[in-house]
Amino acid sequence: MKGALRLLYPPQCVACGAPVAGGGDEPGQLCATCFSDARFITGAACARCGVPLPHDGTGLDDPDLSCDDCLAIARPWQWGRAALVYAGTARRLVLALKHGDRPDLAPALAAWLARAAAPLVLPDTVVAPVPLHLRRLLRRRYNQAALISGRVARAHGLAHRSDLLLRRRHTPGQDHGGVGDRFANVAGAIAVNPRRLAELQGRPVLLVDDVMASGATAAAAADALLAAGSGPVSVAVLARAVKDD
Repeated sequence: MKGALRLLYPPQCVACGAPVAGGGDEPGQLCATCFSDARFITGAACARCGVPLPHDGTGLDDPDLSCDDCLAIARPWQWGRAALVYAGTARRLVLALKHGDRPDLAPALAAWLARAAAPLVLPDTVVAPVPLHLRRLLRRRYNQAALISGRVARAHGLAHRSDLLLRRRHTPGQDHGGVGDRFANVAGAIAVNPRRLAELQGRPVLLVDDVMASGATAAAAADALLAAGSGPVSVAVLARAVKDD
């Protein structure tokens, strides 16, 4: 039956819809063009934020490997991973999921992130998305981070709490302004849901978001979790923004 369905509906590139070779059932297949325009982070990367780093092929798993930003800015979370660089195919997919009413992309994107986040999984980990304010949630109709985080949790057999964190106030988008402005914009804007406090105590948390740029939003969320009594917090993002070469 599956073979017949593939003849009628051949696999398509998740990014552009072009036919792709192969007939696997795994989501997230890309055509050759879109794959060449997608930069998966598979080599040396900052252990704190996931940004790719230049390397000579040694020390790829060094837990002390840090980028310049993470050496200069205190990160309240412990470890971080990212699946792709936020450019090209990854940027188009994130924007389509986030602003293009494409929740159907979540399974493919979550599969990529689940693989990247595997080293962050600890026993009894709780997986939670970065929250949206109600005003933004009503406009968008879904939290793109929650669509991804739920599937990441299932992939690793972990507890998922989509309501673990709440947005106390609406904040402007983080697309503009300097690093200091971004941190000030989200300071105190995220809190732990009081109904989840008891089950959070001492448990590791894997915080999931679609994109990390300055890390301000992840820091605000991690600060709230740690202040509420969580165990160590790690951050997994689908795409990591990088500075221009």
